[in-house]
Amino acid sequence: MNRGSDRVRVILLNAALGPLDYSVPEGMYAVPGSIVMAPLGPRSVPGVVWDMESFPVDEIDAKRLRPLRELRDVPPLSAPLRRLIEWTAQYYLASPASVLRMVLSSGAAFADNRPIIEYRLNGVVPGRMTPQREQALNALGDTQASIGELANKAGVSVAVIRGLEKLGAFDRFEVPAFSVTSLPKASFSKVELNDDQARVGDILVAAVKKAKFKPYLLDGVTGSGKTEVYFEAIAQALTQDQQILILLPEIALTEPFLDRFKTRFGAEPVAWHSGLKQSDRKRNWRALASGEAKVVVGARSALFLPYHNLGLIIVDEAHEVSFKQEDGVRYHARDVAVMRAMHEKIPIVLASATPAIESRHQVEQGTYEQLELPARFGTAALPTVEALDLTRDIPPKGSWLAPTLVNALEENLKKGEQSLLFLNRRGFAPLTLCRTCGHRINCPNCTAWMVEHRLTRRLACHHCGHVMPQPEKCPECDDEDSLVACGPGVERICDEVKMLFPEARTAIVTSDTIWSPAKAGEFVAQMEAGAIDIVVGTQLVTKGYHFPNLTLVGVVDADIGLEGGDLRAAERSFQQIAQVAGRAGRAEKPGHVYVQTRMPNAAVIQAIIKNDRDGFYAAELEARRAAAAPPFARLAAIIVSSEDNSEAMEVARMIGQTAPKVEGFSVYGPAPAPLAMLRGRHRHRLLIHAHRSVELQVIVRDWLEQLEWPRAVRVGVDVDPYSFV
Repeated sequence: MNRGSDRVRVILLNAALGPLDYSVPEGMYAVPGSIVMAPLGPRSVPGVVWDMESFPVDEIDAKRLRPLRELRDVPPLSAPLRRLIEWTAQYYLASPASVLRMVLSSGAAFADNRPIIEYRLNGVVPGRMTPQREQALNALGDTQASIGELANKAGVSVAVIRGLEKLGAFDRFEVPAFSVTSLPKASFSKVELNDDQARVGDILVAAVKKAKFKPYLLDGVTGSGKTEVYFEAIAQALTQDQQILILLPEIALTEPFLDRFKTRFGAEPVAWHSGLKQSDRKRNWRALASGEAKVVVGARSALFLPYHNLGLIIVDEAHEVSFKQEDGVRYHARDVAVMRAMHEKIPIVLASATPAIESRHQVEQGTYEQLELPARFGTAALPTVEALDLTRDIPPKGSWLAPTLVNALEENLKKGEQSLLFLNRRGFAPLTLCRTCGHRINCPNCTAWMVEHRLTRRLACHHCGHVMPQPEKCPECDDEDSLVACGPGVERICDEVKMLFPEARTAIVTSDTIWSPAKAGEFVAQMEAGAIDIVVGTQLVTKGYHFPNLTLVGVVDADIGLEGGDLRAAERSFQQIAQVAGRAGRAEKPGHVYVQTRMPNAAVIQAIIKNDRDGFYAAELEARRAAAAPPFARLAAIIVSSEDNSEAMEVARMIGQTAPKVEGFSVYGPAPAPLAMLRGRHRHRLLIHAHRSVELQVIVRDWLEQLEWPRAVRVGVDVDPYSFV
């Protein structure tokens, strides 16, 4: 389509519609990528002008076309981004509109330049108080945000906030709609690199200069200084006036990373994650689209931002499962990031101490180049690792910590050094059981146990978020004082630590306590100031934290991950234990790790103890090859759900019975999902196994498009699934 064409093809932000053609009013120049408002019935809806050849349709007479209504004053989406949207939709079997919605999620493309109005409490307490107003005053503190965001944070209605504002409880602020603060400087400060770091850094700097697509696997042991190395590549991209995308697996890591980045480059990068205020999201989106902002650090959704001049992508902790989106468009950010780099013709760095099997396989095939950092930075050495056989080193009755680990904690306290206990299970106990009748308290919306959270005196479902007060008696038999907590969570381990060492200063680190970058920053500051002696945490503490005085790590139950039952169970366990072990002894003081297990001879445990990472990966790859499992074959899941179980079952059976007969393409099921009910919907699953030579997406799309099912039934496809529940 040429500039000034009188006919355009538009993808509207409506997943139910395909591309539609519109006419272009005189004087409007809508090139591919232009963001427009288009008529749909009586409404105006947002959309993006697309390349005609990408989505051929039956053209209708030009006289019947309705004209576009508005062209938004923002840069058009680039051709590489449009190709990425098309690829993501095709690969993950989603509609282009669903992917496009992620690109335009902030609403910044449709906002004007008027200042944004925000409000903050000023200390005035109105005379007429209600419980809701009191709740808002107690919850908001010094938060400054829009009225809607304040209401969400306080857990009250918008009307409550508006009422307080009218009574003078808030000050009003005008925030510029779009502005950029100070920019990072490539030469702000320099870090002295060791020989290995300098060698790898030079390779990455040269790659940025070449400005060609090249995937690198930056494979360095924990504490080897991977961040400092890829900072060299970032500095080169800044020198070339290019933009840089840095993906992190958790928003809780953002705040510590921002501080580290600022120390090196003199200014913070732009942040992008779900914890941002709407005004900040709009401001950052515009700044990146215009090219004003140079560096963005964000969660997986930052991958789809409309960069003006992207020159480098970094995926930190690239092995992390949280890069996989489990609802909506079920994409894997690591893999889509590689595709974005390919379309943008730029280098990409996947950094990890425990790379994914798929990434190592790409190295073996010659697709990725592996850059190794085999030793820790400076004088730091890898920690020693010791297995504690729980069948011999038995914790006292009602306790969960082996005597050897307890003694080590005591010694570490005496030395004034910090310790970390790792258990990947939130809450106090995973199950509440009635000892009179045996009733287990389940979630009313899911086939899952309610988890006791003693700190908040609530039972919570970790799948749908349902919470309820702790019952005083059994809901089944009405017996009082019969409910018992079964099994340990981090809160229970922390209670045990407090009983053993009442003088120790403890902290619980989970997504329940570290839910924002600011909370993560507070935790890091306390650790660095020596205000915490013993940390008890979940997988959140395995990612990227560097505490020089943390010298002892205890893995409370190393066998939990091996109970997953999916093909990645061993790999995940190895990665988690290796990562948490890597928190110990990262500076001058040596570190030691105790791994509590009932299976000390399991391959995963032995690989950790012997630091035989390459041996573990080689054995795991061979097992996958023998089983024709990924990365040597392809998997996809079809998930059928409905509030009516019989309806879901009937549709799942219909899909299974109509499965295409193609060589190298097998369909198993349907069967009830392991999590048979989620958020009130009954679930059934089918599993597809295909040879790598088979066009899986084409077959599945053609297969499902020929079928019809009731509107109340949802059918989703998960290509390359990571969750099998």
